[in-house]
Amino acid sequence: MTRRLRARRALTVAAAAAMIAGCGGVRGEDPAPDEGGAERYARVVNVEVERVEPRSFTRMVRVSGVALPMRDVVVSAQEEGVVRRIVRDKGRTLQAGQTILHLDDTLLRAQVRIATAEAEYAEEVWDSRRRLYEQDSIGSELSYHEARYAAEQGLGNLAVLQARLARTAVAAPIRGILDERMGEVGSRVSPGAPVARLVQTDTVKIVAGAPERHALALPAGAAASVAFDVLPTEVFEGVITYVGAVVDPDSRTFPIELTLPNPEGHIKPGMVADISVVQEEMTEALVVPQQSLVAMEDGYVVFVAEGTGEFSQAAARTVGVSFSQGNEVVVGLGLSAGDLLVVVGQQGLTDGDRVRVVQGGGK
Repeated sequence: MTRRLRARRALTVAAAAAMIAGCGGVRGEDPAPDEGGAERYARVVNVEVERVEPRSFTRMVRVSGVALPMRDVVVSAQEEGVVRRIVRDKGRTLQAGQTILHLDDTLLRAQVRIATAEAEYAEEVWDSRRRLYEQDSIGSELSYHEARYAAEQGLGNLAVLQARLARTAVAAPIRGILDERMGEVGSRVSPGAPVARLVQTDTVKIVAGAPERHALALPAGAAASVAFDVLPTEVFEGVITYVGAVVDPDSRTFPIELTLPNPEGHIKPGMVADISVVQEEMTEALVVPQQSLVAMEDGYVVFVAEGTGEFSQAAARTVGVSFSQGNEVVVGLGLSAGDLLVVVGQQGLTDGDRVRVVQGGGK
């Protein structure tokens, strides 16, 4: 580098320094006298604060769950046959015992007629032999017992066929909504084949997996409120009806269930539910925003603004965190009512820094 170029660069730096001095300091700094009486520039940080005031606070346990029908039943055919008639289609509300569909019962009806005749004949033979044997001592004891057994067998066969005939009418086993029907007219079904699905939704259950840390906070019988994102204006009140006895080793959760009345049908099975259970209610809690905490190696600190006007400075306070919920933290030590807590600008602050309150704190 030539001597002339070095001299030109030195003049440029000197001119820039003179311009900064003429503007009264760098942005965010104010002049302050040093020990020798000459002015130096101290950093001033713009911050926003909130005044700490005790208030009521409800500590909640929140878990997510899913709504399920109170009862969900798949109806199966009990007889083999061809579907001949659909009585009620899906979407209908059925009472227990109402028929969903009919299977072809022609063959079974004929068998019932035959069995009825056989049972009546056997009953007449038994009645005749019983009178002769018991009253007149006519006939053998063997024929007497054979007639009695034949009569009982005839009645048994008739009862079996009548039951099978009744089962050709596939009926709803519970009260509920016919949500799905698998059988169509003309299709053949076998015993055990599903033909319909019924769901009972006027009462629903909410099933959730609660983290194991809440094992003591979610007892059976505890009142809970349930909300759904798709129903923002409605909050449902229910009770925990079941608490699992075992923690799942993979998810580290245990199952809980709640029941909710649903007479209007607003809750649809499959909806995601937000469950809240009150764990503790506090009347004089010091609550601060989560973002106001600064993590240190040995815990958390917050900064408060002390002093007024241009003499305000940041003071670091080590705080004890009782618990957190959402974006709020309850602190037990380190803060007092009336403190001006720094909520914006605290990152990078150090104890004793000068601060300028630009918002909050009643300034």
